[in-house]
Amino acid sequence: MGIVNTEIKQKTLKNEVSLTGVGLHTGKNVTLTFKPATANFGLAFKRIDLEGEPVIEADASYVTNTQRGTCLEKNGVTIQTSEHVLAALVGLDVDNAIIELNESEPPIMDGSSKFFVEAIEKSGVVELDAFREEYVVTDVISYTDEESGSEILVMPAKEYQITTMVDFGTKVLGTQNATLNHISDFKKNISDSRTFSFLHEIEMLLEHGLIKGGDLNNAIVYVDKELSPETMKKLRLAFKKDNIAVKPNGILDNLTLHHPNEAARHKLLDVLGDLALIRTRIRGKVIANKPGHFVNTQFAKKLSKIIKNERRNNVPNIDLNQPPLMDITQIMAMLPHRQPFLLIDKVFELTDKNVIATKNVTMNEEFFKGHFPGAPVMPGVLIVEAMAQTGGILVLNTVPDPENYLTFFMKMDNVKFKQKVSPGDTLIFKCELITPIRRGICHMQGYAYANGKLCAEAELMAQISKVK
Repeated sequence: MGIVNTEIKQKTLKNEVSLTGVGLHTGKNVTLTFKPATANFGLAFKRIDLEGEPVIEADASYVTNTQRGTCLEKNGVTIQTSEHVLAALVGLDVDNAIIELNESEPPIMDGSSKFFVEAIEKSGVVELDAFREEYVVTDVISYTDEESGSEILVMPAKEYQITTMVDFGTKVLGTQNATLNHISDFKKNISDSRTFSFLHEIEMLLEHGLIKGGDLNNAIVYVDKELSPETMKKLRLAFKKDNIAVKPNGILDNLTLHHPNEAARHKLLDVLGDLALIRTRIRGKVIANKPGHFVNTQFAKKLSKIIKNERRNNVPNIDLNQPPLMDITQIMAMLPHRQPFLLIDKVFELTDKNVIATKNVTMNEEFFKGHFPGAPVMPGVLIVEAMAQTGGILVLNTVPDPENYLTFFMKMDNVKFKQKVSPGDTLIFKCELITPIRRGICHMQGYAYANGKLCAEAELMAQISKVK
């Protein structure tokens, strides 16, 4: 199946909304503003405190550090601890948003996604005039970190699901599992699960000055060793508390657990946030055993590459020997083009949203007389024209009398040529709507394949006009 265009509309935020807090590792006050974004923009951070207000897309290729959260870096500009914000956006079904920051790190708030979720709900979520893309998982894809024994995999499923299993080898935490079967359950079941640490990690972080913005209200601290009077003194100073004690369940007495398996739920929240960096929705079940930011983001990088390759070589599966849906006579009844400028021979598939057509490229084509006669190559502009004619079938199919209409180009974007097309090749064209057809305007993504490979792609916009 690979990449499919769904019936689901893309979503963004309705209004701007801001919240302020302190960065966990920087200790600096920071304001975060969620802003609406256009279709196909995706999720991205914007540093408004820096010259030029650089934008860093939430993309796995920008991950540089995963020691204490997922750090992104692009052209020397960094975003620290991105995962809790991204989890909130994905968890509330937002595809496109700008996350403005006046520091390198979002506010830690209470260590969960709860406050980001509340802000997004306050803003409201609206549909955009574009369809969402999904990567449909058909085989098991996995990544294992030999050093830590962490493993993460995705397997086929009807919707995006995540299960996390954690085992820290300590009596105080033991083994925990958490599952999210429907993204719509994120707010209720996962979003308020807070980050956690072990006491030995807290001591080390304090020594290295790494949790400047941390206090005991934004982390669950599991006590995995005896508390010495000296450690108690350090903790009281660090967390500005007169008194600190350990509860019977092995956590410090700063807070009460929201869920018995809050640690596993928070790990699930992290997985959701880190996998947002794939930048394509997944239709499959993710199972993460002992997840962490390193294994999560390595898996995100692996899946991103697979999706990129599939997108490049997502050749439509059609049987060229089968009778077509439309032959050349039926095509001529719909399109006004004629030989030598009619550049498609057959149509094999036609729905409300996509069309697949073919062209047999022969040495008898008019254009080969002048286009490198000694080494004939089909001109790239004519491949795009054939793609547009394929799209013309899609848009003219929406009117009862297509013979009374002409199709005109409005614009072409992101045109890329990947492989040459020579005499003897069979071109397969696929055009998919990017936005629904309105007032005879068709905005589509076109692909041309030959010899099992993508040879050209373009974003096209055309309009049909009635012949006067």
